[in-house]
Order: sequence, then C-alpha cells, then structure tokens
Amino acid sequence: MSQRASWEAELTEVASEAELRELVGDPVPYVKDKVRTALHELDRQWLAHSPLCLIATSAADGSCDVSPKGDPPGFALVLDDRTIAIPDRPGNKRLDGFRNVLSNPRVGLIFLVPGRGDTLRINGRARLVRDAPFFDEMVVRNNRPRLALVVEIEEVYHHCAKAFLRSGAWDPESWRPEALPSRARIAKALERSDVPLEALEEYYGPRYAERLYG
Repeated sequence: MSQRASWEAELTEVASEAELRELVGDPVPYVKDKVRTALHELDRQWLAHSPLCLIATSAADGSCDVSPKGDPPGFALVLDDRTIAIPDRPGNKRLDGFRNVLSNPRVGLIFLVPGRGDTLRINGRARLVRDAPFFDEMVVRNNRPRLALVVEIEEVYHHCAKAFLRSGAWDPESWRPEALPSRARIAKALERSDVPLEALEEYYGPRYAERLYG
C-alpha cells in the first residue's frame, strides 16, 4: 500500500454543510451580521496603515492563486466608499492573479498591519486598469504603476486575531528565519540550477531591495 493510500484509507470526510454545522456549530449573531457593503471610517484608517495585502483569485476553470502585494502604508487607494485600487509593481511577470481576474472577476483580500493580529477583509469584483488619473497618486520612488486592480466592494469586515495569536507570527521570540535555507539556496535547488550559488546569493543579497521599483 502506498503512503497516500494508507492515509486516504483513514480519512473521515465532511460531505455537506449540514454535517459541517453539526461539527462546528453556528456563529453568534454579531459575527454572522458584521459583514458590510461599504467602507466605514475605521476601515479607511486601517487601509491607510496597511502595507501588505493578500489577494485571492480563481480562474474560470477553478484554479486558484493567492498573491501578496506590498508597498508603503496606505498603498491601497480608496476611490469611494465602495471602491479601492491596488497598484501593481515590478515583479516576476507570471501574472497568475491578474490572468485569473480576466476570466473571473471575484477576489478576496486580506489587509494586514504588522504587529496587529486582527485583519481587514474585503471581497468583491475586480477589474484590471492600465491607466487612470489616480495613478499619479500611486507613484512610489518615481515608479508610476502600469496596472492597477480596481475592486468594487461587496463585503467588508474585520477578522479576529486568533490565527496570529496561535501562530505567534508577530512575536520576535518565535522567529527562526535561519532554520530554513536562504532564498538563494532555494532558487538554486528548485528554479535556477544552472546559475552559480554565489551569483544567486549576490542577486538576493542587500542590493535586492534597491531594485524593488526598477
């Protein structure tokens, strides 16, 4: 018996929402009813202090992607109470999330603030925009974005801190970055075996941060 067949044989799968509710229970009313359709002033304040967002997308065929987007705090521009815009910056050009949006506009966003366990969640419909007057407000280090993701908000709400508290993600005493191989060693093993490790270490070294907007 293969390893997969061994653990597959031991699974007890949940097959319906009724079974799921029987197992987990129902949310209390204030949790169930906290979802709103427009930004509150407190949401605007959160966005103004958030430097990092995780963007979840799904293509028409159901394939999924979650992509991080980061910039100075306030990078997600509030256009009105129901619309925000997120600039694109130079990256690896895979465009996984953007290609998904072209076939399925539904997106899910989580905005983080370092040190805070609670998060702001926004779900809605997205469009890719190649230019607009508000692009001038998104310039960072002389980089004017070539693209922006414009999100029409359908749901917005704050999420509690339990996941971050359980993980200790913001607790420096829990950090062990040296426990894993460096980014250069990972790239050498999995992506760029033809490039000398020394060259990769230089590429991902201190000067890497100097090329973020170039």
